[in-house]
Amino acid sequence: MIGVGLLGSGFIGETYAEALDDVRDARLVAHYSRSPERAAAFAAKPGRDTRPHDTMAALCADPAVDLVIVALPNEVHLEAVRLVAAAGKGVICTKPLARTGPEAAEILQVVVSAGVWHGYAESAVFSPNLAKAHEIVAAGGIGDVLWLRAREGHSGPHAPHFWDAETAGGGALLDMGCHTIESARHFFGRDNPIVEVFAWGATMAHQDKTTGEDTSIALLKFAGGQVASIESSWVEQGGMQLRHEIVGSAGRLVTDTASTPVWGFITKPVGYLVEKADADTGWVYPVPEETRAYGFSQEMRHFVERFAAGEPPLETFHDGWVVNTVVDACYRSMKSGRWEPVA
Repeated sequence: MIGVGLLGSGFIGETYAEALDDVRDARLVAHYSRSPERAAAFAAKPGRDTRPHDTMAALCADPAVDLVIVALPNEVHLEAVRLVAAAGKGVICTKPLARTGPEAAEILQVVVSAGVWHGYAESAVFSPNLAKAHEIVAAGGIGDVLWLRAREGHSGPHAPHFWDAETAGGGALLDMGCHTIESARHFFGRDNPIVEVFAWGATMAHQDKTTGEDTSIALLKFAGGQVASIESSWVEQGGMQLRHEIVGSAGRLVTDTASTPVWGFITKPVGYLVEKADADTGWVYPVPEETRAYGFSQEMRHFVERFAAGEPPLETFHDGWVVNTVVDACYRSMKSGRWEPVA
């Protein structure tokens, strides 16, 4: 049984805690929150039996904790990973790994130097829809993959820290483009690097909330000649939109992670329906078993299994660093108006 400690008790922290309920060989044993009130609320959830810790260092030093999940705002990732590595524990960090490529490189160096196991919590590639599409592609079902279009949109982040672009490191592209960049790498192959990007971004609807872009489009050119186009938006209301189109030399695939078999018209609020629902009456589209539909349960199960076996996972901090360097190049392109190389 792997003892898991959780740093953070916000939306993504709660999501990871729920996902761990699906993992047979792991148990959430400790948690930390920067807010005592949220820490108490987290511990009070039915069926939850975790020890609260007043500091990140105390949680990392807890002998019952083998593996630590960092579910904190972007600006805290480096500090948290340093503490986990110093305690010699395995570490999983939520996306994006860092605010910039250089900061991600520093985080990667911390775990490499300490020799600790590390996993990058990029959930998109673990979602059932993308996993099935990747299985078909790997079997040659659509021939050689030539082009990919990915789009993720909603009305804005849950966490208030992401509205502060200077502190968070960026806007919608960093928040959501990290998902679609990594899914493109997943389909085109991680040995086929992104070498050049062209990007546009603007603040179209949330000028009162952020100085970062709330809308962006980026083209990613791979060494093998393939191209991916990714769209990231904080201006789309009505729920999460997450769609991939994969075109090959002998076919094509389409995934829509936001699609649901349950929908209807309701006149009275019934509680939580789905992430970024924006409305609780009228036409609604609740997603059953959301943590599984979006890949969080499968992601945590994969990480725990690989950690227990002493094997590297599908997504490591190296992948997080690559994604951050691609995002950096996209931000340079937004400013220059030109294709920019990926360092």
